[in-house]
Amino acid sequence: MSPNPPDHKIVDRTKIRDGAVANRPIYVALAVTVEGRRDILGLWAGDGGEGAKHWMHILTEIKNRGVNDVLMLVCDGLRGLPDAVETVWPRTTVQTCVVHLLRNSFRYAARQDWDKIAKLLKPVYTAATEEAALERFAEFVDAWGKKYPAIVRLWENAWEEFTPFLRFDTEIRRIVCTTNAIESVNARIRRAVKARGHFPNETAALKCVYMAIMSLDPTGKGQARWTMRWKTALNAFDITFDGRLSAARQ
Repeated sequence: MSPNPPDHKIVDRTKIRDGAVANRPIYVALAVTVEGRRDILGLWAGDGGEGAKHWMHILTEIKNRGVNDVLMLVCDGLRGLPDAVETVWPRTTVQTCVVHLLRNSFRYAARQDWDKIAKLLKPVYTAATEEAALERFAEFVDAWGKKYPAIVRLWENAWEEFTPFLRFDTEIRRIVCTTNAIESVNARIRRAVKARGHFPNETAALKCVYMAIMSLDPTGKGQARWTMRWKTALNAFDITFDGRLSAARQ
C-alpha cells in the first residue's frame, strides 16, 4: 500500500487517569491510497511533548506494515515530524495544513481584526508562485507586523512546510493544502470522547476512539464520494511525482 497523502492529526486532548487525571493528546494518521480510499493507519496516545524520536518510531511502524512510499504528508506543524519523515521516506513532501495555520493566526489577533487579517492572508496562500506569495506576505507584514508580530513569526516559522503546494497545480492544491479529509473523523471522535468524560487508562481511551472510527460511514457513501473527488487529482499527482503513483498500482 502506498498512501498519498496521509494526514497526521491530533484529536482534542482526552482526559486519562494515570494516577491523576491528565489531558493527553491522541494522534490519528489517515491516508489516501492510490485507489483514492481513506484508511486510518493507526492511533497513538501521547503526552504532548512528542519530538522527532517519537515520530520516527511511529513512521517506522507504519512503514514496516507495508507503506513503502508516501508522496505528501499533510500535518499541523507537529514538532520533529518533518525530520522524522525525511529519514523514513526521503522523497516525501511535508505540507503544513493551511486551514490550521490560519486558525492559529487568529489566536493572536483581536476578534474585530479577523476579517481584515483573513483578507490579507488569502492572497498569500492562493498565490500562483512562492515568489508571489512572498510579495503578498510582505504586504501583510507591513499592514499588521507591528500590531501582531506573533502572527508574522508563526508564518515565518512554518514557511518551509507551508509553500510546497504552491509549486503544484490547482487539483493537487485542493487535496493537499488542508487536513479537511480527517476533520469529519475527528468530529465523530470528539463527540464520543466528550460523552465519556474521562478514561481510567490509555487503553480505554484508545478503544473509545477506535469504536468511534469503526462507526463512521456505515453505508460507504462517504467513501464513494471521496473516491470520485480523488479521481480529478490522480493524473496530476502521477505526472508531478514522476509516475510513482502508477508504479504503486502495479
